[in-house]
Amino acid sequence: MKQLRELLFPSQNSKKNPPKTKGLPPIKKSRRGIEIKTEAEIEIMRVSGKIVATVLKEIQEIAKPGMTTADLDAYAEKRIREMGATPSFKGYHGFPASICACINDEVVHGIPNPKKVLKMGDIVKVDTGAFYNGYHGDSCISFPIGKIKRQGVKLLEVAEKAMYQGIEQVKAGNYLMDIAGAIQDYVEKNGFSVVENFVGHGVGRNLHEEPSVFNVRTRDLPNVKLRSGMTLAIEPIVNVGSNKTRTLKDRWTVVTIDKCLSAQFEHTVLVTDDGYEILTWRD
Repeated sequence: MKQLRELLFPSQNSKKNPPKTKGLPPIKKSRRGIEIKTEAEIEIMRVSGKIVATVLKEIQEIAKPGMTTADLDAYAEKRIREMGATPSFKGYHGFPASICACINDEVVHGIPNPKKVLKMGDIVKVDTGAFYNGYHGDSCISFPIGKIKRQGVKLLEVAEKAMYQGIEQVKAGNYLMDIAGAIQDYVEKNGFSVVENFVGHGVGRNLHEEPSVFNVRTRDLPNVKLRSGMTLAIEPIVNVGSNKTRTLKDRWTVVTIDKCLSAQFEHTVLVTDDGYEILTWRD
C-alpha cells in the first residue's frame, strides 16, 4: 500500500538540523527506529498537545456561516503563537497555512482560502499542530455548521467513535493491528468506509515519525508491538461512500472520488504500561 501521507508529509527535521530541546536527554529508540519518549519529553508534549486542543476547541466555538477557512487559519496561527508555540504545518514542505481545512467531500490537506466560505449544513474538518520546545502536538476535529442532515450526523458520530475504538486498544503489549482492526470493524459495521491511503503516525520531535498507524488491517508493514513511551497520532478518515480519493490541481487538497461526505478525527496518544493518555484531550 502506497502511503500517500508520508509522500506528502515526509519527516520534518533532518539530522543536520535537529530541533533545540534545551538540554533534554537524547530520545531512546527501539530497533525499529521508533522513538520512546522520556518523562521530560512527555511533559513537553503535554504542553504542545494542550495548545492544539485549546485551539481546536476555540475554532469549533467561533466557526459560523459567513466565515472563511482563511479566517479560521488566521485565528489558529494567532492563538498558537500567543501560547508560545509555532504552527507545525506552516511551511512544512511547502504547505502555506497553519491548519488543514476541509469541507464536506474534502478529505485531507485542504488549503485555507478567503474564497471558501462556511455555509449552514457544512461539515468542516480542521487539522492542526503546535511545535513547542522541540516537540509537536497534532490533532483533528470534524464538526457541523448549524443543522446538518441525518447522514452527516451519523458520519460524525461513527468517525469519532471509530477513533476512540482504536485508542481503547492502546497499551503496552498490544499491537498496531489491534488499533487498525478495531477502527475498521466499527466503521464497516456502521455502513461507512475507511480511507486507506492516509494513515496515522508517530509524533514527537518530528511531526511525522515511525511507526505508520494504519486504520485497516494490512500485511504491508510489520505488526509493531506497542511499548510504553511511544506517542502516536491516531486519525481515521471515514467516508459515506467509496474510500477512493483523488488530489486536486493545487497538489494538496484530497477529495472523495464520488463526492460523498468525509470526516476525520485525530488525537495524539501516549502509550502507557496499562493503557494510554490522550495528550490532545479537548475537555
